[in-house]
Amino acid sequence: MLDQFKGCLLGAAIGDALGMARESTPPDFQRLHEGYRRAWRGHPNAGLKPGQFTDDTQMMLLVAGLLTDGTYSEQGYAAALARMYMNDELRFPDGAVDAACRHLLLSGKKPGGVASNTAGCISISIPFALAYGDPVDVTERVVQACSITHTHPAAHAGAVTVAMLVHYAVRGRSDALSLAEKHASLEDVALGNKIHDAVRLANEGISLESALSVIGNDVTVYQTVPLAFFLIYRIKDVTSLLTVAAHVGGNTDTIAFICGAYAGAVYGKTALPGDLLEGLEGKDEIESMAARLYERYTTKP
Repeated sequence: MLDQFKGCLLGAAIGDALGMARESTPPDFQRLHEGYRRAWRGHPNAGLKPGQFTDDTQMMLLVAGLLTDGTYSEQGYAAALARMYMNDELRFPDGAVDAACRHLLLSGKKPGGVASNTAGCISISIPFALAYGDPVDVTERVVQACSITHTHPAAHAGAVTVAMLVHYAVRGRSDALSLAEKHASLEDVALGNKIHDAVRLANEGISLESALSVIGNDVTVYQTVPLAFFLIYRIKDVTSLLTVAAHVGGNTDTIAFICGAYAGAVYGKTALPGDLLEGLEGKDEIESMAARLYERYTTKP
């Protein structure tokens, strides 16, 4: 299972870094470029180098670090996130995250999440999914943590869905996708229905272009999460999955982040493309963090 823990965090970061350059751009399936790229001039991520990731991975690692240090609390997470924002360390943060951080700074670190259904808090669900063995604990902790930046139930539902996907996948459940879909329906009927429709389209063999026109690729959980499910169902090869996810346009970094987290959770670090691992920013730190999360999971009474 240690290899799956490492694969999950590394896969998420790889997907994020691949999607970084194309975040908020139109889809491009005509020229599928394998490997990391730099964002175009004028893009909010233009200052990042190929292989660097966005705020998704930054926030995932922030929460993972607090959990492994045994110092996690919602207040501690909020304070640490506000410090990152104040120091201009957060890379192109989600609008809700940006607004919540500004509120934290103006209110003396008193949390004030935004009623937004964007996918900006999805990434912080991963450490909880790995560290806690009880799905109920995972769900409760993910919702509490997400509330620091997002108070909308749909955002919580999206984060819980991804958490359950990873939680079951890393523990070897072959039905992880269907179990996560059931959790989505329990948390938010509309999200569950959209994921169900995306899975149906994937099984019907519809083209990527046609599926994208139906599912969408924007920053809301109602499009980001179902599109990730569509891609996971449709594309089984890890390299192809990550490459295509990084070219779907819109919320590419988070969509590819989810796909990478799932692929790594299922197949482990050893299945991730070697060149992408070598070119990933902070890969040793991320792998070490995964090992610490695994140690926490296996030693916790």
